[in-house]
Amino acid sequence: MVINNSLKGVLEGYAAGDISLEEAELLIGGLRLDMIGNCAKIDTGRNIRCGIPEVVLAENKDLPHLLSIVDKITQTNGRCLASRVTPAQAEELVKFAVEKGCIHEYNPEGRMFIMTRDEKVKARCEKRTGGIVGIITAGTSDIRVAEEAKVIAEEMGCVVKTAYDAGAAGIHRLFPAVRDLLDAHAFVVCAGREGTLPTVIAGLVDRPVIGVPVSVGYGYMGGGEAALASMLQSCAVLTVVNIDAGFTAGAYAALIANMACGNGDNSRKSASDRG
Repeated sequence: MVINNSLKGVLEGYAAGDISLEEAELLIGGLRLDMIGNCAKIDTGRNIRCGIPEVVLAENKDLPHLLSIVDKITQTNGRCLASRVTPAQAEELVKFAVEKGCIHEYNPEGRMFIMTRDEKVKARCEKRTGGIVGIITAGTSDIRVAEEAKVIAEEMGCVVKTAYDAGAAGIHRLFPAVRDLLDAHAFVVCAGREGTLPTVIAGLVDRPVIGVPVSVGYGYMGGGEAALASMLQSCAVLTVVNIDAGFTAGAYAALIANMACGNGDNSRKSASDRG
């Protein structure tokens, strides 16, 4: 979709007959910002504009700020995701969702919390686009990052298939894992330590591969640094995101998958815009 720089541009385009009423409605929605006091500017139009929902980073947020932001997005769009949610924050978010009469889900491995206004919205958000994302981890320690990627890719309408603990240290584990994921439109591959697995996968499949270095490893270049360096120097063609950036990898893979199956033009509008 064409992104206008201002509300005035949208209105001028509609008045001139260059865009329809429906297109103007989507564009105006995509430019929307909601203010929460002095603490936050909520981009409630992001899903329409970019095809990626607004996700709240819970990490380091004061609890009152976090609750008010989650509440605002849920009431406006019908649904809200929060990432990097601690167990203590999750406990408070669950209490808050119950008080509000909202549906809630918490993925402790991926540290993702979802709050939904009602069952009608939940059913609409769970519709699939036809996109398929494959997620592979080198080891069990990488699953927390993979689950973060999984939640956002599913939220963007994709079916997600996973194969965990299939790293290069036991390379014979990899081939049956890849075979089961060959219908994926894009792959997310999470690996710590020396970060070899994304390069291996990229040399086996004819689909985009996104490497995620994970902060697993110790000593010199530990904490994901060696994995990041290794992926950046890959001799195979792959995209690399930052250390532990499961959200970024999952969202990027979902955009690719949705485009590959013909659903890349903001097919999954926010809950409020789907009626």
